Amino acid sequence: MAIDLGLFLSDQHPPGRPPAEGVREHLEQVAAARELGYTSIWAGQHFLSQPFAMYQSIPMLARVAAEAEGMTVGAGVLLLTLLNPLEVAENVATLDAICDGRFVLGVGFGYRDVENAAFGISTGRVATFEAKLDVVRRLLAGERVTARGEGYVLTDAELALRSERPPPIWMAANGDRAVQRAARLSDAWLVNPHTRLDELERQVGLFHAARAEAGLAPVTRMPVIKEICVAETDEAALAAARPYLEGKYDAYVAWGQSDVLPEGDTLRRAFAELTAGGRFVIGSPQTCAAILAEHVARLGVDHIICRAQWPGMPQEHVLRTLRLLAHEVAPRLGP
Repeated sequence: MAIDLGLFLSDQHPPGRPPAEGVREHLEQVAAARELGYTSIWAGQHFLSQPFAMYQSIPMLARVAAEAEGMTVGAGVLLLTLLNPLEVAENVATLDAICDGRFVLGVGFGYRDVENAAFGISTGRVATFEAKLDVVRRLLAGERVTARGEGYVLTDAELALRSERPPPIWMAANGDRAVQRAARLSDAWLVNPHTRLDELERQVGLFHAARAEAGLAPVTRMPVIKEICVAETDEAALAAARPYLEGKYDAYVAWGQSDVLPEGDTLRRAFAELTAGGRFVIGSPQTCAAILAEHVARLGVDHIICRAQWPGMPQEHVLRTLRLLAHEVAPRLGP
C-alpha cells in the first residue's frame, strides 16, 4: 500500500512576531513539500487563539493553493458548529475551483468554550453541527435547500458555483461518540494527533463498526495527523521539538483539548510520558519509521499528515523534518 505524505501548516505563532514573516515561512514550507513529493497541504481553524497568533484557514489556503499546484489542499478543519453553512459552502466551492477539484473539506465540532460563547452557541451543539453539515453537503451536491437554523434561513437556495463532483468531507473526532458520528456522516475520519496509538486502534474498530451498522461502504481513505520531528538522532529530535511542542500542549490543556479525549487518555502528563505510546513521532529516521509503520499496520493508515512546527520553532528544524521524512522515513513504510 502506497503511503501519501501531507503537510499540516502549523499556522500559530508567538504574539508580536510580524505576521507577514509567518506567511512567507509557510509558503517556503509548501514549496519544499511539493518538491519533496508530498501530496497534500492542510491548515486548521481557531478563533481567539491566545496565547498564539493564528491565521484564518480560508484565506491562507487560497494563498497556499497558488504554490501547491497539483497537490490536494484541505481544511483541517473548519469549525462548522460556529459558522454560517451557506458561507461555508460558497467558500468551499470557490476553493475547490481554485484547486482544480482537489479540495478536501475537513469539518469539526469544536470544543473551546471561548469560541462557542463568541459565536453565541450555548446549547444543542450536536444538533446544530449536524444540521449545518447537512446544509453544506446538500448545497455542494447541487441541491435546492430549504432550511432554518441559528443565524441562517434558506428558502429554495442553490449554489450557482459548483464543481463537477462535490469535495469529499473528512471529519475530525476525538471521543468515541464523535468517532461514531464521523463514521455515519463523513467520507473519512481525519484521525487526530492527540491520542495514544492503542486508543486510536480501539477507536478505528468503533469507526468501522459504526459504518457497517449504518449500511455504509468501507471508507477508501484513512488519514492521520501526527506531530512529527525527525533529526539525525533521537536526542537531536527531542531537543529540537520539546521547547515548542511542550508549550503547544500546555496551551491545549488550557483550551480543554484533554477533556474531549477518549476516557482512558489525558494530556495532563509530564512531557516524557506525553510523548510515549505513539502519540508523537519524534526521533531519528529509524525511530520515526518504526512508530509510523505501527500506525499503518494497526490503523490501516494510508495518508500521514505531518505537523512539523509549533509556535516559535525555527524554520530550519521544520525543513529538516520534511526532508528526512520524505527521503528516509517514507521509503521504509512500503511502496
